[in-house]
Amino acid sequence: MGVSGSGKTTVGTALAEALGVEYAEGDDFHSPANIAKMAAGTPLDDDDRAPWLDALAAWMAGRSGRGGVVTCSALKRVYRDRLRASASDAFFLHLEVPRGELRRRLVARHGHFMPASLLDAQLATLEPLDADERGHVVDATRPPEEVIRQAVTALGR
Repeated sequence: MGVSGSGKTTVGTALAEALGVEYAEGDDFHSPANIAKMAAGTPLDDDDRAPWLDALAAWMAGRSGRGGVVTCSALKRVYRDRLRASASDAFFLHLEVPRGELRRRLVARHGHFMPASLLDAQLATLEPLDADERGHVVDATRPPEEVIRQAVTALGR
């Protein structure tokens, strides 16, 4: 989990490979309307996100007993609760990156629908993991291999 530019795809694909489980890119679950809205620079609201979260939750539920890694911003506790309703053993790896680095990454990124102009809206919406949520926060400015090692260690606890 994390805002756009935090490295979810990079870490998610490598983590899935390290764990030997299936990977799903959360952006692939967005409707064309959501993608168009974001591409136009308009933040999604809770109503926009609801069907997307339900699709992600269904994918997660389908991996029960097998595991899987799916990338998702999961910005709010209520979004994570919605996902956990279908996958009670879900573990959230929060990729934390300072705002300046996020902006640099987003400006340098090409071919993605999410514009850098939406970064502040995502950061304003972000609710960090609560103490009672199963998950771990990592500094995603570290090399991906180090982030993966930390994730695997946290999952083993």
